[in-house]
Amino acid sequence: MTCLEVLIQEQLKPFVRKIDAEAYYAEEFLKSIGKAGFLDSDAGVDYPTEVCVVEEISKVCMTTAFNLWCHLASLTYIRNSDNRYLKEEILPQLENGQLLGGTGLSNPMKYYAGLESLHLKAKKTNNGYIVNGQLPSVSNLGEDHWFGIIAEVSPDRRMMAVVPCNAEGLKLKAKLEYLGVNGSATYSCAFEEVAIPEKWIVSHDVDSFIVKIRPAFVLYQIPLGLGVTEASIGSIRQVCNKQGGCNDYLSIQPAELEKELEQVREDVYKLAEGQRLLHQWKDLLQLRLRTAYLASKAAHGSMLHQGGAGYLKYSAPSRRLRESYFLLNLTPTVKHLEKMLHQIN
Repeated sequence: MTCLEVLIQEQLKPFVRKIDAEAYYAEEFLKSIGKAGFLDSDAGVDYPTEVCVVEEISKVCMTTAFNLWCHLASLTYIRNSDNRYLKEEILPQLENGQLLGGTGLSNPMKYYAGLESLHLKAKKTNNGYIVNGQLPSVSNLGEDHWFGIIAEVSPDRRMMAVVPCNAEGLKLKAKLEYLGVNGSATYSCAFEEVAIPEKWIVSHDVDSFIVKIRPAFVLYQIPLGLGVTEASIGSIRQVCNKQGGCNDYLSIQPAELEKELEQVREDVYKLAEGQRLLHQWKDLLQLRLRTAYLASKAAHGSMLHQGGAGYLKYSAPSRRLRESYFLLNLTPTVKHLEKMLHQIN
């Protein structure tokens, strides 16, 4: 087994039921990914490896793979910043497993798609900014975690920063009422006169900076769907001979799903291996949308093939069904993606 397979088998697989049923947060496993060197960018960002890591984890537990996506998004913000403090002091710790990071950009991504107004407001000071407002849901947070924010400074300017969860004036409230993915360490974040010093600033001009970070933001989400799809196909294959082969008459069949998955996976890794990620925005959006719909189709198909066994509350097929619905509603949601693609066309 590879190093990654060993980590998944020993440090994640035994806790999947606890993650799903008891909102357990696999913090130590997430840190082990960095400690094993999978996130090191000293020689440049290795997108294919990072995409592969998310996919492999998602086959076993999409909640934890989603947490890793949150972390990779926070890396993306700092990797593209010109801030020396963040790149020299914080980034190495985020990459080597000492620290973990969250995204905080669900609302801003919707803002840039014309769906919402920005929830955070920033006031310029001599030493940085003062931020007020509330983010309803930010995932992969904890006591020593950092996460990205975008706040409006004026009608024509927005700033971006990364903020530690223990910042003075920042209040976190756990959110555990979701249908699934409750082990994602998701919190509502209330900012009450939170001071943001210059050393936490990712960009003073986010309107141009967002173009640099959003391709990787979307790319890292796609393997979430790949992993769920492959695991769902596996659960279909497990029961193909049960009850006299009556599953053969269902409209969703594993061979069809495998063919779709193979094509999407090939397209994703081709993009990840290329040197023009920044210029493949439309292709990324289309792939993200295709993958979300495919994961949903595969998870639904798995429930049909498994029958009563899948209908148990904490069965693997029912967990993947809930995970697939989460992917449909993860920013950018499928309706968000459909709108953006319509505007591009």
